[in-house]
Amino acid sequence: MSNEVKTLYVTDGEDGVRVDKFFKRRWPHINHIQLNKLLRSGQVRVDGGRVKADTRLSTGSTVRVPPLPAAPSEDQQKRERAILSPHEVKYAKSLVLYEDEDVIAINKPAGLAVQGGTKTKNHVDRLLSAWGEGLERPRLVHRLDRDTSGVLLLGKTPNAAARLAGAFARRKAHKTYWALVAGNPKPEEGYIDTPLIKKGFNDREIVMPADIKEQGAEAAETEYVTISRAGPRVSWMALRPHTGRTHQLRAHMKAIGHSILGDPKYADEKSGELSVGLGLQLHHRRIELPHPTHGTLIVEAPLDPVIEAGFARFGFTPDEAETDPFAKSGKKRSR
Repeated sequence: MSNEVKTLYVTDGEDGVRVDKFFKRRWPHINHIQLNKLLRSGQVRVDGGRVKADTRLSTGSTVRVPPLPAAPSEDQQKRERAILSPHEVKYAKSLVLYEDEDVIAINKPAGLAVQGGTKTKNHVDRLLSAWGEGLERPRLVHRLDRDTSGVLLLGKTPNAAARLAGAFARRKAHKTYWALVAGNPKPEEGYIDTPLIKKGFNDREIVMPADIKEQGAEAAETEYVTISRAGPRVSWMALRPHTGRTHQLRAHMKAIGHSILGDPKYADEKSGELSVGLGLQLHHRRIELPHPTHGTLIVEAPLDPVIEAGFARFGFTPDEAETDPFAKSGKKRSR
């Protein structure tokens, strides 16, 4: 453990980044439990004041960093991750949709977790060793649920990762998800502004609508557009989250009475009947955001076999959708 207390300054590329993400980038070996303990005891401070894990940082702010446990050696890290086999390296590289000197975009398959846990040994974070270790190792800048497929961005350098994460924090990343939902939402396009709160613990955790004044509730906003319908039973939706809450899209669609098909956690009777034999019908189709060093980065992910099965069952084809279904949409708010 380092016995030194440090004071760090928030850079331009980190403006708007959450405190927990700020720590995760610099000390990836510090887990959530360790960090939350430091935050609750007031050992981590921003501009002299106590903060929470989800506090957003501002350029120029000072962050007090208390003594932290030492990072495991590179040998230890390799043993923990286990050295990737040639087959695993090939598999990791096969997921790449786009790569340049700053960014890697992969098409994350449904069923593959982004990060590991007690019961999760195979995950995207482990596969990043395919590009090397240390500074060669790409960095995660956002997450997708285990069963959600689609575009996942990685920063190839610390600076690129910070700039990408900053774009997410400042809502400069325009994400388009495709989802198959039960029924036909009315109106056909709209804006869900329903705060959410986590209930339960660990694997049993679920996200539910809440009053914004309730302790632990977070503002959550989702824009939606209907792309196509399979009669009154199923709709193919484009969903755009304007906030990044856990299970936001899944909880919001359930909240308006149109659960995403294949979702055991947020199903209702109607979606359950339509979901037999299907996995989660949610796919991160497209992302558009400022490139870390130049211009605009736009990446699209082809359908994963899991959602492809849903498309085939209900007669949808990807070419029915416009490139950006939200280009002409008006924000009709629903609560």
